[in-house]
Amino acid sequence: MSDQTRTRAPRLRAALAVAAVTGLGATALTALPAAAAGEAVAVQYRQSATGSDQVEPWLKVVNTGTTGVPLSQVKVRYYFKADAGASYAYACSWAVKGCANITGTFGTLANPTATADRYLEVGFTAGAGTLAPGADTGDMQLRFHRSNWQPLNQGDDYSFGPAQTTYANWTKVTATVGGVPVWGTAPAGNEPTPTPTPTGPTTPPPTGAALFDDFDYTGHADPAIGSHGWSVRSNSGGPGVPGATWAPENVTFAKEGTNSIMNLRSSTAGTGESTRHAEVLTKATKFKNGTYAARVRFSDAPVSGPDGDRVVQTFFTINDLKAPMADDYAEYDFEYLPNGGWGEPANILYTTSWETYRPDPWEAVNQHSEVRASYAGWHDLVLTVDDDSIVYHVDGQEFGRHDARYLPERPMSINFNQWLIDLAGQTSTTPRSYDQKVDYVLHVKDQVLTPAQVAAKVAAYRSAGTAFEDTVPAS
Repeated sequence: MSDQTRTRAPRLRAALAVAAVTGLGATALTALPAAAAGEAVAVQYRQSATGSDQVEPWLKVVNTGTTGVPLSQVKVRYYFKADAGASYAYACSWAVKGCANITGTFGTLANPTATADRYLEVGFTAGAGTLAPGADTGDMQLRFHRSNWQPLNQGDDYSFGPAQTTYANWTKVTATVGGVPVWGTAPAGNEPTPTPTPTGPTTPPPTGAALFDDFDYTGHADPAIGSHGWSVRSNSGGPGVPGATWAPENVTFAKEGTNSIMNLRSSTAGTGESTRHAEVLTKATKFKNGTYAARVRFSDAPVSGPDGDRVVQTFFTINDLKAPMADDYAEYDFEYLPNGGWGEPANILYTTSWETYRPDPWEAVNQHSEVRASYAGWHDLVLTVDDDSIVYHVDGQEFGRHDARYLPERPMSINFNQWLIDLAGQTSTTPRSYDQKVDYVLHVKDQVLTPAQVAAKVAAYRSAGTAFEDTVPAS
């Protein structure tokens, strides 16, 4: 986030609006492809709480087929009726497979019914392993609640079974394997369809207005940075640790192989005065619909010193909030928290689309998706904005799809930054520093590119020896 936004308080993410998860195919198919031979699962359910403070769907996934099923290919949906105006937060209390290997995201049904307009989608990381024939996952003690902890009503929830106090097969929860429906019955009109295999063109689209930067600079004071439309932040203010400095010298450039790399370093010795954040942003707010892409290296561990600080590593677009709850605000984020924060205990990647917010008292209108897993290493991040939706891709796979209500009304800037939420994660006064690297950034105005097209367009720039181009007109 840039200084155009607010300083976020801990547990902010628990107050975010309902998430959109990886979108399933929107077009009805005439025939459903079969799951891989022998792949089949059942879902067992029991309720652990009938009260009004939180929903506790405890689940087991059982392999009823004849071959092993990689749990990373399994998605389970629990359907419910949202309370008016409510947003929700997911948590895992305990799981045989380990809570770190289980993900939970919220989605909105295309065809709401009297008993369901939302769902919790439960997934698994690769660390959950493969489920052998006849085996089950063991307990997954899951829960979710209203983000403000106000009372909720389970009685009108499609998947809720008040009498289900012991594990048994439950067809009001659905499951897919590799995007193929294999278990359960969704609320009427919301039958899941298989996730289509991404195809689409891989060649770059016709030439149009674009920004491309390979970040081939000598340092933060290189005059070309400014002439190319970038600003290296030096002014004070949020977000992050009070009293911290936004340090231009913490933005450096180097070669890694044949590519030029921008490095953003955050450092601290445990005090606000010793904390240094880093940010690079476009001076112009002229970017709106189209494709945004960057190759970013997130890191889980510090370059030196003790680990544990609540670091935020980002790629995002934003414009200014003209007034609290102004409806022409826009912001679209990739945010990686390697050590947790905002109420999260461990690493998590968020994508968030903002409609607006009020800083005091805090109120947010947005939609987010998240995966609780390590994303250390290089990742291809792609964000597309058209007249219908905002779609996020990570490494060629759809990560989140957000609603038309969050589309931008005004142009935005493009930003990268790295900063510390607070100093509570690591209280040592030993100096430490964290690095976030950026290989390139690309924006193509008014064109929605596939991740493959992004890769092809970047390759074409590099093949032509073009390190920088900006043909996007001023807004």
